[in-house]
Amino acid sequence: MQTLCLFFTLILLAHGVHPIPSKFTTDHVPNSIVQNDTDAARSDGCSDGLDHSVEVISWEPRVVIYHNFLSKKECEYLINVAKPHMRRSTITDLVTRETYEDTWFSPCSLTMLDRGQDETIRAIEKKIADFTFLPVENGEGLQVIHYEVGDKYPLHNDLYLDDYQTGKRGKRMATVLMYLSDTEDGGETAFPSAMGKYDDVHRWAFEYSECNKSVLYAKPKMGDALLLWNVKPDGTSEYSSEYAECPVIKGNKWTATKWIRSKEYYEK
Repeated sequence: MQTLCLFFTLILLAHGVHPIPSKFTTDHVPNSIVQNDTDAARSDGCSDGLDHSVEVISWEPRVVIYHNFLSKKECEYLINVAKPHMRRSTITDLVTRETYEDTWFSPCSLTMLDRGQDETIRAIEKKIADFTFLPVENGEGLQVIHYEVGDKYPLHNDLYLDDYQTGKRGKRMATVLMYLSDTEDGGETAFPSAMGKYDDVHRWAFEYSECNKSVLYAKPKMGDALLLWNVKPDGTSEYSSEYAECPVIKGNKWTATKWIRSKEYYEK
C-alpha cells in the first residue's frame, strides 16, 4: 500500500497537484514532506535495509528528492565507467557552436555516457523513467561530474530556449541529479530563487559567494536522486529552477545528471 501511495504522490506531483503529506520534516528546508516506501512494501521484493522515501522540498520550483534511489553498487559502477574518460568541462558558444575549455566558469571534470550503452545504464534509465513518468527515449545521455575541493558550478538553469535546441528536441522538461558519493563538507545543490526569492541582486551576489545556507539547498548523499522540474505544470518555463553547485570544502563529490526533453531526443 505504501508503494502505491508513493507512485500516486509522484503522479500528482507531475501534474501539479499537491497531495496531503503523510509526514512533515524541517531538517534543512521549510515546508518539505516525506512519503516513505519501506522495504516491506517494495513491489520488487528486494530488501536492502535502506530507507526508500520521496521528499518534496519545494513547489516553486518543483523539487523532489528520492532517497536511496541508486544502490552503492550502481553509484560505484557509474564512477568507474566514467573515470577513464573524464576531462575538464567546456563551454559551447550558442552563436558560433564552438566548444572551448573554461576552467574559471566551471572548474570540474566530466564526461558523457551514451544513453543505453550497457545493461546497468539501461536499468538506471528505466528507473529514472519510472520515477519521472517521462519516456526513456526523451532522455539525453548521462553526464558524470567530479568535483574536487574548491570546485563548484555557478548559478544557471537547464532550460534551452533557442530554436536550435528546442526546435527538434524540445525543452529540457526535467533534470534528474543523482549523487554518486557523499561529500564530507560543502558541495550542496542550492536554489537561491526558490519560493519567490527571485531577484537579480540576490542571484548575482550568490553566484560569486560561498553557499548561503539561508536559501533552499540539498546536501549530497550517495544514492539520492534530485528531480527538478524546469517547466511549470502548464508547460511554460520555470525560471526559478536555476541552481548552483556550491564549492566542495572537504572530500570529493561525484554526480550523474540526466536531462529529459519534451520530445524524443537524438544527438543529431
